[in-house]
Amino acid sequence: MGKQHYQITVNGEPQDVLAEPRELLIHTLREQLRITGPHIGCETSHCGACTVDIDGRSVKSCTVFTAQVAGKEITTVEGLGSPDAMHPLQEAFREHHGLQCGYCTPGMITRAYRLLQENPSPTEEEVRFGMAGNLCRCTGYQNIVKAILAAAAEMNASKEAAE
Repeated sequence: MGKQHYQITVNGEPQDVLAEPRELLIHTLREQLRITGPHIGCETSHCGACTVDIDGRSVKSCTVFTAQVAGKEITTVEGLGSPDAMHPLQEAFREHHGLQCGYCTPGMITRAYRLLQENPSPTEEEVRFGMAGNLCRCTGYQNIVKAILAAAAEMNASKEAAE
């Protein structure tokens, strides 16, 4: 069976991609669409470096075929903010030193984004549990947790100020 066309939306932009039915989403994102935020780590779903948001759920893109996401909305770390207007999570990771080498950071931020959508005011324990599927070999996690809690506080304060 050869390559087929699939319509997906990535970071708000409709995309027509050509992929074999067995092609993994991570490869379509990186190689065809040149969206390089999600990283290829373990390719076994253990590390979370490839985490993206698909229709409101955190998904490790190394576990999903491109064919499975036809018609779906995909958000990567690139879709959360921009260099001129960072998302509060991106800013908090920078401000609270929630990264070192940066390899896991896009997956961490994308997963944290969904975590805060599901639970806008998590406790430290809830953050640690919610982020357990994303591994980091550098930081020891403490600053990642601090960054997520700080971003939650900032997002909640902005929400209250807007009301």
